[in-house]
Amino acid sequence: MSMQIGIGVLGYQRDIAKSAGYDAWISILFAGGCIHVLVWMIYKIAETVDGDFVTAHTYLIGNFFGKAISTIFIGYFFMYVLAILRTFIEVIQVWMFPDLNTFWYSFAFMILCIYIIFGGFRTVVGIAFFGLVLPAYLLLTFGFAVKFSNFYNLLPIWDASVKELLISSYNMSLTFIGFEIVLFTYPFIKDPKKSQKWAHLAVFTTTLIYTVLAVITFAYFSEEQLAMHIWPTLSMWKIVEMPFVERFEYIGIANWNLIMLPNVCIAIWICSRLIKRIFNIKQKIGVFVIASALLILINFVDSRDQISQLNDYFGKAGFIFTFIYIPLFFIAIMIAKRVKKKGKKKGKKK
Repeated sequence: MSMQIGIGVLGYQRDIAKSAGYDAWISILFAGGCIHVLVWMIYKIAETVDGDFVTAHTYLIGNFFGKAISTIFIGYFFMYVLAILRTFIEVIQVWMFPDLNTFWYSFAFMILCIYIIFGGFRTVVGIAFFGLVLPAYLLLTFGFAVKFSNFYNLLPIWDASVKELLISSYNMSLTFIGFEIVLFTYPFIKDPKKSQKWAHLAVFTTTLIYTVLAVITFAYFSEEQLAMHIWPTLSMWKIVEMPFVERFEYIGIANWNLIMLPNVCIAIWICSRLIKRIFNIKQKIGVFVIASALLILINFVDSRDQISQLNDYFGKAGFIFTFIYIPLFFIAIMIAKRVKKKGKKKGKKK
């Protein structure tokens, strides 16, 4: 859940409504249902090889080619960190501090992430827990928008075509990305088989949160208004009135630091873990390499168009990995399992 709830929450409503209008909440449920199937496939892959993603590739195509293909996913998670961190910095620059220096904020954030990752995987998971539980109260603040909402905006239901709903589900993929980390963290789970039901519960909860938030957003904004807001979630916080704070969106963005922290930590941990598994380099060195590369490249993503383009590229990469590669990989692993079983039976007969 911690990986699935990140920067995408601030603006996914606008993206999914572009193609399916206010029927887009249906596409969230469809995408969530597909992810349950993908989570089942991921656990089947990990159980079959009794290991992580690199082990699965090695099991399928051998040590050299398996590690060569796994190297691609170092770039995938690096791109993930670059996209979400730069987008979050843009939010801070637009809403709070226009003169905020991208490099120095990233530098401070990286120091904190390195400190957490060096504490070990348990520390990273602990941060993921607190990054989910402590800001959970923010969900209650969207209740302020309900009294100004018109739920008739959602009618008529199923006005969009199936094609439009599928395109909307595709646009939701960047927001839902994160569940695939099970492929990389499986060996570190104490009772991996028992954890599957909790993984499905996490996906169900995330889908429910996204659906409810989308329905509130669609009821609060008209379609014309929504098209004008890049971050509708932040815009809804503008109406929150409390005796002790005038601009609640400042509180929300500050709290989002805690939500973003585990996203970045887990992704960097996976990158460094892959470097260790593939190149036999110490994980701490891998962390420094990834953090240094990020600090250099993040300065080149400067304009709104570049940030939007980066998110589009990563959204496509995430969709290909999760919705295309994982099902094909699952089929290949199941075929390899059968072939190896037959080979063992023939060997015993001889």
